[in-house]
Amino acid sequence: MSTLGEWHIAGRTLPIGERTLVMGILNVTPDSFSDGSQFLSPERALEHAQQMIDEGADIIDVGGESTRPGATLVSPDEENERVIPVIETLAKRTTVPISIDTTKSLVASAALKAGAAVVNDISALRFDFHIADEVAKAGAGLVLMHSRGTTANLHRLPPVADVINEVTSSLRSSIAMAERRGVKRESIVIDPGIGFGKSQEQNVELIAGLDQLGGAFPDFPILIGTSRKSFIGRLLKHSRADAGGDAPVSERLHGTMASITAAVLHGAHIVRVHDVKAAVETVRIADAIRKAN
Repeated sequence: MSTLGEWHIAGRTLPIGERTLVMGILNVTPDSFSDGSQFLSPERALEHAQQMIDEGADIIDVGGESTRPGATLVSPDEENERVIPVIETLAKRTTVPISIDTTKSLVASAALKAGAAVVNDISALRFDFHIADEVAKAGAGLVLMHSRGTTANLHRLPPVADVINEVTSSLRSSIAMAERRGVKRESIVIDPGIGFGKSQEQNVELIAGLDQLGGAFPDFPILIGTSRKSFIGRLLKHSRADAGGDAPVSERLHGTMASITAAVLHGAHIVRVHDVKAAVETVRIADAIRKAN
């Protein structure tokens, strides 16, 4: 892990390099792949956010539209109805930074005004480059995640031949776009996009090759999100007694923590997770091992 210093997000900074930061996932959607409808009501969402904060989350990432395969797309108005009440209330209750997980500039703008400090864009500005304008205006943080294709087909595209080269090239273009539109370099974080248009083997290759990504982008912190994803279910299916298929979402905790450990040891600075307590304890040990190397 490099010592990049600080991530600048809406008038404040988060330390990068001292320890791995943990971003807790708060889905306020009816159809998320792992926790759909559990936190759809603002009250339940806020309770869960507080639980993650109590468990040690450094950032809370609020999402109002699922990106799982086959998910229903929603309008900016509907997305705002889901996320803005939660962000507004949460911003009043905690000093923990809030991130908005969206690909829409209208949602990003409303969320930043409501108190969010980061925009997490799975399209890396490909779907709506005006997100960069809103981030620049607010001085907020920006997560640029690699993905390919459109919202409708990004999980169905055949994998590219050279995934490291594809991710590097695409993220370079997105960073250039963000900076052209006024986003400060020290506000940008990159994410290789585990599970988005990659094969199981390529997801593993990206985790193992995070140090290559770090070498290509020495000025940018790396965020990685492996939590409960399908490639973990596929990798675990052979260890199941019944061997009847992929390990279900509810049985992917240990696989997720193994992937997080590997990611930290190969250069991840931030991990995005559903299970905050387990992740906080996992990265504490992984950080200690990394620093002793």
